[in-house]
Amino acid sequence: MMSTNLVHLLLLIIIANGAPIILRTIMGKRLDSAIDCGFRLPDNKPVLGSSKTWRGVIGAIVFTSIGAVLLGYSVSIGTQIAIYAVLGDILSSFIKRRMGIAPSSMAPLVDQVPESLLPALMLMDTFELDFQSIIILVCLFIVVELLLSLVLFKLGIRKRPY
Repeated sequence: MMSTNLVHLLLLIIIANGAPIILRTIMGKRLDSAIDCGFRLPDNKPVLGSSKTWRGVIGAIVFTSIGAVLLGYSVSIGTQIAIYAVLGDILSSFIKRRMGIAPSSMAPLVDQVPESLLPALMLMDTFELDFQSIIILVCLFIVVELLLSLVLFKLGIRKRPY
């Protein structure tokens, strides 16, 4: 049986990853400054790409912190989850750019594993998780993220079904 802590952490990671998508839909191009400021590395590929924005980072932190408080955790825990999830997402984007994969393109596992694994590993003691629970959390996140992406696409919130 899954622990409440695992379910809570999974939910907060989902919030951290969904907030930027929802904000982009609501706000359009407003406040969508790219984290990498459009810089390119010597390979002439963007560091991260235009889809990683400061609006998304701030939104992930704010909404995950609110979610954490609603679940009985501190703002600090919510902020940590969001930061680790965003760092995992940024790592995914950096890897995808090096592989020549365009921003917002699908890269199964590369898109899901870092943004769920990093917060789970960094907060495993806080949420009383063992390595088996972390593997379960990452696998659940992969499934939920892919299903939610499809739903958000059908609702017109995502531009692509992934």
